[in-house]
Amino acid sequence: MNSDFYKKYNLEIHKFIDNAINEDLGEVDHSNMTLSQLNSKVTFGIYSKEPCVIAGLQLTEKIIERQNNFIKFKFLVKEGSIIGANKKILTLEGNISNILSIERLIINCMQRMSGIATLTRYLLKKISHTQCKIMDTRKTTPNFRYPEKWAVLIGGGYNHRMGLFDSIMIKDTHIDACGSISKVLEKTKKYIISKDLKIPVIVEARNINEIKNCLKFDWIDRILLDNMNVRQIKHALKLINNKIKTEASGNITSKNIVKIAETGVDYISIGALTHSYKSVDFSMKVI
Repeated sequence: MNSDFYKKYNLEIHKFIDNAINEDLGEVDHSNMTLSQLNSKVTFGIYSKEPCVIAGLQLTEKIIERQNNFIKFKFLVKEGSIIGANKKILTLEGNISNILSIERLIINCMQRMSGIATLTRYLLKKISHTQCKIMDTRKTTPNFRYPEKWAVLIGGGYNHRMGLFDSIMIKDTHIDACGSISKVLEKTKKYIISKDLKIPVIVEARNINEIKNCLKFDWIDRILLDNMNVRQIKHALKLINNKIKTEASGNITSKNIVKIAETGVDYISIGALTHSYKSVDFSMKVI
């Protein structure tokens, strides 16, 4: 799944890498240019100062390939593996100035992606006795969405929609603006047919009446149970009766995720995966 993500979004990932390199490096690295001795070759090691699920190795490879193919690298752990504190993750060998020009970008990406993967794996472990799947949301860092969602996959989770372009999601704001779920879905069906679209349709439901209206449209892919407690979710699932896939979302934390997963809901989407994770502390040292 990790490799599939890169194959699917390689153009977007390389655009991200180019923008990130330009943001940091600009036209010239003056710090390296002032020190002529940095033309020598050396080997660096990148270490994790704390336990984590490692993520970002394949992105690191693509950053190096994009910027400087003369840098040799060796991964000492596997993507998605659990590592302990003070573990050496990879080595970089080559011209000192070449390595230092992309060191910060590599570490920035890996420490954030590993933080997301670690949080995702932690939550998945808590509900591993259920069939429920954990998904991310669009609550991502602008211009860093692809690495963040990639990290969720590495951690064992699933991606919701990537953006507004690859799914139709009917939210409470759409419903309130149009007057009812029925009106929105009638318009949605016409639009899908006119454009010959083959993308998922997800509908937020805030109460039982909205769920009943959703069930009139059996072509919906998923009903999102918005900000419902355990009792309400159980009631909703009984009414839906496996006719349409279900997703619980809103105010879900590590404290209540187990009880929500145990209701039998198919998916739980958590914005905190990509907006409230803790980055892992990484460092680079000369070997």
